[in-house]
Amino acid sequence: MAATAHYRWGLTARESQRLPSWDWFVWVILAGRGFGKTRTGAETVRQWAKRYRYVNLIGATADDARDIMIQGESGILAICPNAERPAYKKNERKLVWPSGCESLIFTADSPERLRGKQSDKLWMDEVGAWRYGEAYDQAMLGLRLGDKPQAVVTTTPRPTPLIKSLVADSRNHVTRGSTYDNRANLAPDFFGKIITKYEGTRLGRQELNAEILEDTPGALWTLARLDSLRIAKAPLLSRIVVGVDPAATSTEGADDTGIVVAGIGSDGQGYVLDDLSLKASPHGWATAAVNGYRRHLADRIIAEANNGGEMVSHTIRTVDSTVPITLVHASRGKQTRAEPIAALYEQGKVHHVGAFGSLEDEMTTWTPNQPKSPDRMDALVWALTELMLGATQGTRTRPR
Repeated sequence: MAATAHYRWGLTARESQRLPSWDWFVWVILAGRGFGKTRTGAETVRQWAKRYRYVNLIGATADDARDIMIQGESGILAICPNAERPAYKKNERKLVWPSGCESLIFTADSPERLRGKQSDKLWMDEVGAWRYGEAYDQAMLGLRLGDKPQAVVTTTPRPTPLIKSLVADSRNHVTRGSTYDNRANLAPDFFGKIITKYEGTRLGRQELNAEILEDTPGALWTLARLDSLRIAKAPLLSRIVVGVDPAATSTEGADDTGIVVAGIGSDGQGYVLDDLSLKASPHGWATAAVNGYRRHLADRIIAEANNGGEMVSHTIRTVDSTVPITLVHASRGKQTRAEPIAALYEQGKVHHVGAFGSLEDEMTTWTPNQPKSPDRMDALVWALTELMLGATQGTRTRPR
């Protein structure tokens, strides 16, 4: 019975996942992680394939098209019962449906392949992550068959020109949804251990609540740039350090102590591995820094000594007297110190291994006129300066 219910989309779909009834051109589904975007896109294709000749698919990459749209847990092959399931012809890059419909498979990384290809209907996935806007233009130029050409777009929102234009077009139907809309079908631990980490952060607002967030004027980083450089796993690293920006006090209103772990690979690229920042007593933050040093098999702790001087080194050594420490003294402003690191990101030389919501919030929203100190960002800057720039003008370093 459960298996049968899995295929009865008309009974299980939420209202926001059902095809809109009015005469729209593009159905734009802007939704957070876990909303059910992939299932909605796949079910829409399943319905269209019963009536139309060409219902084509475009993924952000070839791997995404195969692993998410077609073979994924909520992809086309998984949601179709045997009688409706298409034959997947990998070498020909297409699906052939029992009705005779064909779904040609394209990737936004190769927009030239879309030239001249025609469609009755289209499913375009994660257009917010498409590298080339030309792919969308070529797809639309080919959407010209049948009595009612239409496309469904499923994506986590990004503040890209393409997303903005889709939302602004009055011919389009826009559905917004969040991760929380599908909570009943997601693992409890996903909320208890993962989602709570990002709630309230800028990254969470984008990835969970599906907000289109504009860049902060004057900020040195954008979330789109961080996303484009994000990776799942770091390569073998030649050196790892823990950057620490100690809070001046440990009172209730004190700043956090920034603690960021980063490494450098043999490729000369930087990799941000962990954000362990916290509000704690001196012994508390020193313990967190040392634990990060041990867990990541780091080579050294790099700690700012402007607030506390020798006391910073002493505090860390009360936790572990063997940890190598370099004290760094800032003689330039925060923005001046951060600009060379921001330039490395612009050059594509620094990658975040996973997502760090609170750290990325500071990076993408802090401007010099803000009174609050960007503690996590400072720790990041100290770590990457040590790894990728060495002792730079305006800082003085001293090993301990």
